[in-house]
Amino acid sequence: MIRWIVFVAIYVILGFYSLQAIKTASRFPWVYYAFMALALLVLGNFVYQFTFGDNDGSVLNRPKSYAFGFLISMLTFEIITIVFLFSEDIFRLIAASIQSISGTSGEFSLPARRRFLSLIAMGIAAIPFSALLYGMYRGKYDFRVLKYELEFDDLPKAFHGYQITQISDIHSGSFDNRKKIEYAVNLINEQQSDTILFTGDLVNNKALEMEPWKELFATLEAKDGKYSILGNHDYGDYVNWETPELKSQNLEDLKNIQREIGFDLMLNESRYLQKGDDKLALIGVENWGRGGFKKAGDLKKASKGIDKDDFKILLSHDPSHWEDVVIHDDYHYHLTLSGHTHGMQFGIEIPGWVKWSPVKWRYKYWAGIYEEMGQMINVNRGFGFLGYPGRVGIWPEITVITLKKKVAV
Repeated sequence: MIRWIVFVAIYVILGFYSLQAIKTASRFPWVYYAFMALALLVLGNFVYQFTFGDNDGSVLNRPKSYAFGFLISMLTFEIITIVFLFSEDIFRLIAASIQSISGTSGEFSLPARRRFLSLIAMGIAAIPFSALLYGMYRGKYDFRVLKYELEFDDLPKAFHGYQITQISDIHSGSFDNRKKIEYAVNLINEQQSDTILFTGDLVNNKALEMEPWKELFATLEAKDGKYSILGNHDYGDYVNWETPELKSQNLEDLKNIQREIGFDLMLNESRYLQKGDDKLALIGVENWGRGGFKKAGDLKKASKGIDKDDFKILLSHDPSHWEDVVIHDDYHYHLTLSGHTHGMQFGIEIPGWVKWSPVKWRYKYWAGIYEEMGQMINVNRGFGFLGYPGRVGIWPEITVITLKKKVAV
């Protein structure tokens, strides 16, 4: 309760301070009242959803997610506005102090706020505010197909030109627009890749989230099959289960759903893709994440039966596994496919110019292709979304990778 009181008090103070900029910029009282009403509505919805709202045992269900998204949008507007106001207030305080000391009256009086600074503050604050709302309305379904051609010296000849589609982090529990998901599934099929590889997080928390979508995802097609692994959210670790048996049953249900979709689920296992006399090793580990994330992944077990000289593609949900374990292993894993980071669903990407997201402070390898010690990884930005119910600058991704055999010069 104390935490809620402190939170509400801070939110009200931020809102009151931001209101000063609005009062300076506008002379119409209805604008002030509209801002106060909106701020209180966002706050009330957030408090309601996280206290009295529907509690299905999940950490962040859909209503909570939207309440969180609107709160972040409002706080972003207020904080940016306050930065400008506070900077101006420091100068106002200094000017008033100088005038009081050197002036004839000796009275202390703050200069009035400057309207143009308030307008600038609100104009700048409106950019991320609008972007966050846009991300919730459209950005989360702005699917992008990213294509890469990766060259390897020892790629088997028969696999030259072999095409892989990678999808990751579906998070079906967040979906709220069937037509957009149908479009994305069709977009995956339009790539006509040889195989489809899914790198975990089918759901947010519970297997039943995928029930309305499994028939749609079962229409995914690839002539050499569809393969998958588990992500950290697939284990149901972020739900308060009534009994351990229910949690265990949820995982079994999710595994069965993956198989119903047509995914060949690899649980610390491997497969061979064969083309004539040439073969490619496909290895799938369970989730292994740095820090407090589940470490069910067993690379040695998954690679048992795979020859050291085989060309290897590894599916591992969390890129920290690649950084901490995979690239240091005795085996050479030519290409690892991961996801997990979502690119934080927020950032700025201009190909060839800028690639930035706050998630880079948590993950060194957070989006796209990286190479270390002669081994490559692609970190998929994710198909779905979680937490903040949108995407800004880091769009939902369908990755298409074409394998090439490097030509000797």
